[in-house]
Amino acid sequence: MTAPDLPAGRLLAAACSAAMLLSAANPVPASADTLIANVNGMRFDRDGDVERFAAMLIDDDGRVAKLYQRRDRLPKDVDYRLDGDGRVLIPSFIDSHVHLIDTGLAAMILDLSDTATLAEAQGKIADYAAQYPNRSWIIGRGWNQEKWGLGRFPTAADLDAAVGDRPVWMMRADGHAGWANSAAIAAAGVTAETADPDGGRILRGDGDAPEGVFVDNAMDSIASLVPEPRPEERDLALQKAQQMLLAHGITAVADMGTTIDGWQALRRAGDKGRLQIRVMGYAAGLDVMVTIAGAEPTPWLYGDRLHLGGVKLYLDGALGSRGAWLLDDYADAPGERGLPLKSGTQLRNLMSRAAMAGFQPAVHAIGDAANREVLDAIAELRETYEGDRRWRIEHAQIIDPVDLPRFAQLDAIASVQPIHQTSDRPMAEARLGPDRLLGAYAWNSLIENGTPVAFGSDSPVEPVDVWAGIAAAVTRQDAAGQPFGGWMPQERISREQALAGFTAAGAYAGKAEGRFGSLAPGEWADFLFVSADPLMVPNSELRDVEVEETWLAGARVFGGD
Repeated sequence: MTAPDLPAGRLLAAACSAAMLLSAANPVPASADTLIANVNGMRFDRDGDVERFAAMLIDDDGRVAKLYQRRDRLPKDVDYRLDGDGRVLIPSFIDSHVHLIDTGLAAMILDLSDTATLAEAQGKIADYAAQYPNRSWIIGRGWNQEKWGLGRFPTAADLDAAVGDRPVWMMRADGHAGWANSAAIAAAGVTAETADPDGGRILRGDGDAPEGVFVDNAMDSIASLVPEPRPEERDLALQKAQQMLLAHGITAVADMGTTIDGWQALRRAGDKGRLQIRVMGYAAGLDVMVTIAGAEPTPWLYGDRLHLGGVKLYLDGALGSRGAWLLDDYADAPGERGLPLKSGTQLRNLMSRAAMAGFQPAVHAIGDAANREVLDAIAELRETYEGDRRWRIEHAQIIDPVDLPRFAQLDAIASVQPIHQTSDRPMAEARLGPDRLLGAYAWNSLIENGTPVAFGSDSPVEPVDVWAGIAAAVTRQDAAGQPFGGWMPQERISREQALAGFTAAGAYAGKAEGRFGSLAPGEWADFLFVSADPLMVPNSELRDVEVEETWLAGARVFGGD
């Protein structure tokens, strides 16, 4: 699942935005030649191998100079020495699939992700509209008809019952469907005669009249009318997103679908010294890629904090909205197999255009048909584009078992989101049926075949909670410990592999190894102090591990005194 840019509208006054932008936490710098001693330190390579250490020397620039074992003699002539008091120190986290600005914008609009019923959602929408009577559009996100137990998609009439005096547009949790009221549908001029666009579907009722839900490319007819956020609102959204990420120990992200406006917000933050995370940008399409970067990937900017090196492409939708492209019919919707958003030729042309200029294609593929099509495209393109390409497949959720070994054979990277498995389980079982689950969320199978696997959250679709992702990967259970023994437990992975997926493997997936991700000497000193040893706590307590401090380039950017 993934989310396109979420239109937030004109949400806050410029004065409020400016005030909140100035409230960013000031990093506490570490002095030249800083020695952090007396720690329970550990680092991971991308295969999950662990190296433990007892002290770390950081040089003038904020890079790791040397790691020390307990038997080693520590240097005495240092400018600053920090006693770690035996605390656990690990590399900071990398989230390999985030929609960065959207994560901040989502905190500024109506959030329906916590609603358990349609009636609860209607009440929340009505209250929000009453709170903001002067907003021309009511915008929100996060609804999920499966979670509501509705047995159907919501309708415009359902939304009209909450707000009928102005347009309302609510994005589904996965970002692949939108829910509109009658006023929004009328504003877009959508009628029974409006044809479904390529790669999209309008859900229809009697006489083919639009019922209120628009899937994938069909969303454009409504979303294009929603007022875009102003630059100062994007700046505020970036600041909010950074604060959330740093509090969860995340210092680097792969921003999937970087827009021109989003890139400009990142550049403004970098120019003003307010960029406190590392962003590996993947442009929202080829035109955006060329506009931002030109003929080749950008340099790494602001001390390796910003880089545009790839392009995000979409091949299908999501399971929840039945837009994921499947090889066979949906078990709960005979006759439907989802929506390929591009033809095979179009996909190959786009991937080829990116690859010939040295950019890294990252293709969204959720259904087994979509994953096979991307693998087939990679197999063909590898004959022309040799070398270390690191073709990425984003989500790689449903894979035909015969295709699992092909990821490693084709040097493809699987960029997956463990938390989706716990959220999607009941819906995936309904959509696929029991006989087609063997290749679903099959992380252990991918790893055992030798596939590089990087982990992320897909925020704002899911929270930026790395420990929840690690727990899901290790246990295949949700926060309530369900199902007993784990869902498809043969796909559980080790803690070391899970931690690698959120650190060194994430750097490798973004072609950033050697810069950050593993605390190897020469890399940036991006690290965390955490409340417990993640390799030792019981499975039931993995979600309770806390990030106490987050450090970037040898400077504390979250926590501490």
